[in-house]
Amino acid sequence: MNLLRRFTRRPGRTAAEATALVVAAVVAFPLYWMVLSAFKPAGEIRSGEPRPWTSAPTLDSFRRVFGQQDFGRYFLNSVVVAVAVVIASAFIAFLAATAVTRFRFRLRTTLLIMFLVAQMVPVEALTIPLFFVMRDLGQLNTLWSLILPHIAFSLPFAIWMLRGFVKGVPEALEEAAYMDGASRTRFLWQILFPLVLPGLVATSVFSFISAWNDFLFAKSFIISDISQSTLPMALLVFYKPDDPDWGGVMAASTVMTIPVLVFFVLVQRRLVSGLGGAVKD
Repeated sequence: MNLLRRFTRRPGRTAAEATALVVAAVVAFPLYWMVLSAFKPAGEIRSGEPRPWTSAPTLDSFRRVFGQQDFGRYFLNSVVVAVAVVIASAFIAFLAATAVTRFRFRLRTTLLIMFLVAQMVPVEALTIPLFFVMRDLGQLNTLWSLILPHIAFSLPFAIWMLRGFVKGVPEALEEAAYMDGASRTRFLWQILFPLVLPGLVATSVFSFISAWNDFLFAKSFIISDISQSTLPMALLVFYKPDDPDWGGVMAASTVMTIPVLVFFVLVQRRLVSGLGGAVKD
């Protein structure tokens, strides 16, 4: 009987696995083509008959990328912006999610609804107002003009996601900690924080990717001081309307992708548990 059930279920499972492989291949193909183009010689890239392989791989595109005088500075600026956004947004979101979950105060529901509304507003619609805000604060042409907006845009999603994790921690655990003499601060950082850490990791991944790949704010707020530019702006060095260097663009894009992959690999275990749900009572 069990063998019959396994046999009848196998066609559906095989179809699901085949579908998953096809979807994975479609999603991964642009990444493969980017890496392939980074190793292709210029003649193959400009060829009218593109092939999904290369018979003469070369590192010339990467040499041009790393040969750019300001590329190292762009990379360091991107690291500073992304790390600052991840740490600040995680810290603020954790405290805010704890406050809106554990405490009762006026306009709490209104505040939560505002978080949702903030998620619905497109970034492009706020770029010009943010430009004037940064100008009035004197932060144009500084990394703060990139860090502050990204923190603001990361917080609504992070707070909503962490709210579920904080809510999933039993209140009985908090009461037991207080009865054992733990202060609110000790419970917050030594008990609650480790329990919601998977959620923090999950939100940090989205914050990191958003800040790392940002081009709109970098193009809008870094006007004249190129020393404050980030990696996405480095692509413009190789893209010229009349004669674009596609090999350089793809090589720079490949270099940009590596830190994201490394960050994802480092946090993948906690990311899976974080996306799986909150702590259960």
